[in-house]
Amino acid sequence: MTTSAHGGREQPAIQYPKSDYKEYPKTLAPDDFWGQVRRTIYGRRITEEEVSVIVDAIRSGLDLRPEDAVLDLACGNGALSSRLYAHCRSLVGVDNSEYLIEVARANFEDRDRSRFVLDDAADYVASEPEPEQFTKALCYGSFSFFTAESAQAVVTGLGRRFVNVSRVFLGNLPDRDRASAFFPEGVDYAADLDDPASQVGIWRSASQLHEMAAAAGWSSRVTMMPAGFFNSHYRFDLVLERARSGS
Repeated sequence: MTTSAHGGREQPAIQYPKSDYKEYPKTLAPDDFWGQVRRTIYGRRITEEEVSVIVDAIRSGLDLRPEDAVLDLACGNGALSSRLYAHCRSLVGVDNSEYLIEVARANFEDRDRSRFVLDDAADYVASEPEPEQFTKALCYGSFSFFTAESAQAVVTGLGRRFVNVSRVFLGNLPDRDRASAFFPEGVDYAADLDDPASQVGIWRSASQLHEMAAAAGWSSRVTMMPAGFFNSHYRFDLVLERARSGS
């Protein structure tokens, strides 16, 4: 499951809600990879230059290295995951959309260095039999669609079970403190802020996420996309690192 990358006033969904990544992608062309995961700006697919900026943010946030084994939670169709192959040793992508995982396996799976798993993110984190294999983890553009319980379970499970994961990158998070920069003036959006099935999912402030991370044993810091990037005015990224003993 991946989120929309719309930069500003998203239009109401005609048939499927923005949070639907199971049925909606089936209505698009099999090779419309960015459309399937709604990485669009007013309907325009993001450009290669914009994809490169996202990849650079992930690489920097994770301090990604050639020896890293990466876990990509809510990876969607694997289009973004595949851009990380050249920068790590291996990658496992997990998503709960059967269709998107089929697309990922057909188009982006590299048997030598990647595989894609059909599962819910929180369930996978709780049940992966060899969590120690991973050294870095990310969830790009989908964390806001996790319920409060699932979000905490993912962050906590990564901390407790995935003992060799030194960094987690939570990308493209809608900022509760800047929601007014996204919604049209005069619209009452209060009910949307805590709804994981809304257009953007749950809006969380940096302080809320810091508290969630700290409760799971992580230290955390906010990073931002470059000024002028299409959604930097209302979104941010969060890097989790293992809290030092005694800190």
